[in-house]
Amino acid sequence: MHATVSQAISPVTRSPRPVIVGHRGAPGYRPEHTAASYELAIDLGADMIEPDVVVTRDGALVVRHENELSRTTDISVRPEFADRRTTRRVGDKERTGWFAEDLTLAEIRTLRAMERMPDMRPLNTAYDRQFGIMTLAEVVELARRRSTPARPIRVLAELKKPSWSAENGLPMAELVAAELRRLDAVSADGTVIVQSFDAPGLRDLRALLGDDGPTMFQLVDDVPEDDALTTNAGLRGISTYAQGIAPSRHRILPRDAEGYLTEVTDLVARAHRAGLSVVPWTLRAENLFLPRHLQRGDDPSALGDAAGEARLLLGLGVDGLITDHPEIAVAVRAELSSVPARV
Repeated sequence: MHATVSQAISPVTRSPRPVIVGHRGAPGYRPEHTAASYELAIDLGADMIEPDVVVTRDGALVVRHENELSRTTDISVRPEFADRRTTRRVGDKERTGWFAEDLTLAEIRTLRAMERMPDMRPLNTAYDRQFGIMTLAEVVELARRRSTPARPIRVLAELKKPSWSAENGLPMAELVAAELRRLDAVSADGTVIVQSFDAPGLRDLRALLGDDGPTMFQLVDDVPEDDALTTNAGLRGISTYAQGIAPSRHRILPRDAEGYLTEVTDLVARAHRAGLSVVPWTLRAENLFLPRHLQRGDDPSALGDAAGEARLLLGLGVDGLITDHPEIAVAVRAELSSVPARV
């Protein structure tokens, strides 16, 4: 483990104030990964904003949910890009669409952001095509501009499939390392924290930036392929290159087939014993994403009791919470901080 783990999220200091991360900004209210979404997340109380990072054909780092662009931009209705539509295998999935690695930064700059879940969040479609595509550097600049001595804003950057990118001629780890150096964001307590599902990619970045490099989180999905990461041996392995885990919240609060919570696992306690912070993802307020007992009505897009799920997770001692609705988690954090500690 590194001695200079961020004070804001360190399991060593065990701060009573867990961080709230605006997942892609505040996409419950604005299209994700737009300047408006990030700005609103900060206005709603988020301590961090979380961009997903993909690579363009000319090696630029831009923020999109994934490298396939048709769900989050207007590229599918842009005739000048019709001949770029293609099919390729990304990881273990075959995808058809338009890919960031086939476009230059200048070409991507001409695209406009679109709401990714229009059926779930129809009000967000009012902002379609109002915002352009940002680079990682622009998100870092936004965070620094909005930071104050009393309230620093940090960037939790998720690297999308860095090993796959490297295999396809775009060495993401090297590009990210160079960009973080250029941005003076390579220290453990600096503006940028890095996370990824891709453990080899994180290890590559650690090797490039060294033990005094940025704080890193290993993302953990709720799939059998990631089960080994949450064993005690797996957690100890993560601690050799990262300072925390960002697990699916279902790893902490699993549900049965009907969506009801079944138990509370011991993952938070075991990760803390391994010296790792725990920042689960992703709290969303719509019924579709909530446990059955916290849903309100039958409409999957209606807002349920997300505060109830936030209360459970924060009450279990997580070090932060990634959310599409930052104000809900911020309010619950304030509520729990006012409760006297047990003797």
